[in-house]
Amino acid sequence: MDIYRLHQGDAPLIVSMPHVGTHLPAPISDTMTPIARHVVDTDWHVDKLYDMAAAMGATTIAATHARYVVDLNRAPDNRPLYAGADNTELVPLTTFDHEPIYLPGQEPHPEEIRRRVDTYWTPYHDRLASEIARLRERHDKIVLWEGHSIRSHVARFFEGQLPDFNLGTGGGTSCDAGLAERIETEAAANNAFTSVMNGRFKGGYITRQYGQPAKGVHAIQLELSQITYMEEDLPFRYLPATAEPTRAAIARLLDVCLEWTAA
Repeated sequence: MDIYRLHQGDAPLIVSMPHVGTHLPAPISDTMTPIARHVVDTDWHVDKLYDMAAAMGATTIAATHARYVVDLNRAPDNRPLYAGADNTELVPLTTFDHEPIYLPGQEPHPEEIRRRVDTYWTPYHDRLASEIARLRERHDKIVLWEGHSIRSHVARFFEGQLPDFNLGTGGGTSCDAGLAERIETEAAANNAFTSVMNGRFKGGYITRQYGQPAKGVHAIQLELSQITYMEEDLPFRYLPATAEPTRAAIARLLDVCLEWTAA
């Protein structure tokens, strides 16, 4: 199976979806607990939410393998995203609800983690870097949009209910301040949803690593509350009627990015 699904566009926009994959290779799945085999912490259906991006000329890249295999949005040296907070690992050992992912004694050893980085993590990042370079040859500035989602209530990471649209720019480091302001303003203007910029989710490894405004690469992460488009419990069904306003709001944010690059 391919490590990712890629659509190449020529617009100055890349949509990356590193947590949408659900595939577990059998040798890995066999070591996992029953709940882990449901890959419950997947960014479910995010590729459906962004299926308009290709028609906008965007390049899209979406992982095929589950984040439990290896988390493409974590640093390869496993350094934590948020110092002093509860962080999930490069190869997660527990679900968001602190349930074990592996059967007793089946947790991956360092050699296995390195193998997964080489097999799954590196190809995704090599291709993402290649697509960034390709588009930068065509455009003075591009936007890398990180598409993510999470349950509206996850006590491990935040109290209460998460806002609907959680935007992050690495605390203001990963994209131009003017673009961030436009995105924040557009999100806030949509009365159907709540939104926040650089709240609990400020952007993961990809946003922070590749967002280099001085080099013309501007990265933004959207951590979307899953309550805005799907059922949050098994079997995690996509709800088209609920999702349609969410898709429209996302499309508008991507439009803002393209308008900004053309200015």
